[in-house]
Amino acid sequence: MTGSGAGTGADTGTTKRSPIVLVVGVTGSGKTTVGKAVAEQLGLRFAEGDDFHPAANVAKMTAGHALDDADREPWLRALADLVRHSVAAGEGLVVACSALKRAYRDELRAAAGPGLWCLYLALDRDTAWDRVSRRTGHFMPARLVDSQFETLEPLEPDEPGMTVDATAALPAILTRVRAAVTRSG
Repeated sequence: MTGSGAGTGADTGTTKRSPIVLVVGVTGSGKTTVGKAVAEQLGLRFAEGDDFHPAANVAKMTAGHALDDADREPWLRALADLVRHSVAAGEGLVVACSALKRAYRDELRAAAGPGLWCLYLALDRDTAWDRVSRRTGHFMPARLVDSQFETLEPLEPDEPGMTVDATAALPAILTRVRAAVTRSG
C-alpha cells in the first residue's frame, strides 16, 4: 500500500501505510469476533490481545481480581512491540485488546505512529455482564465486568477511529469500518 499523491491535490505526497487497527472495548463487547472479521475484510493479520498477557495476569483475572496499571504494563509493552514490528515491516495489523484507558491507547499510538486507528465497541454494562456470564472457555469472569466499566475511558474526539454499537449486526459494523478506514488512509 504505497503510493505518491503527486498531482492529485488531495494527497500530501506522503507514503500510505498499512493500517494498524485496534478493536477496543470492555470484556464481552465482541472484540475478537469483530477484530477477526475486520482483519479478514481488510486483508490484514489479526492478533488477539489476550494472548499477550503474562501468566500472572491471566491467573489474577481468573481468580476474579481486576488488573491495575502495573499489571497491564508488561501486556502493553508486548502489544507495543508487536505494533512496532508490524509498522517496521510495512504490514497492517488488527489487534483485539481492551485498551480501556486513553493512556493505553496513547502508548500503542506512540508505537504505531500516525497509522493507528481505533474501533471502539460500545456496550452497556448489563449486556456485557450477560454475554460474559454465558461465555465458556475464557478466563475473564462476569464479576469483573464492573471493574472494566470503572476503568473505561471511551474514545475521545481527537483519537483517530470510531465508536460503534457492539450489539449491531456484524455486516453493518464491517461496512462502516471499511469506509472509515479507507477514508482515514
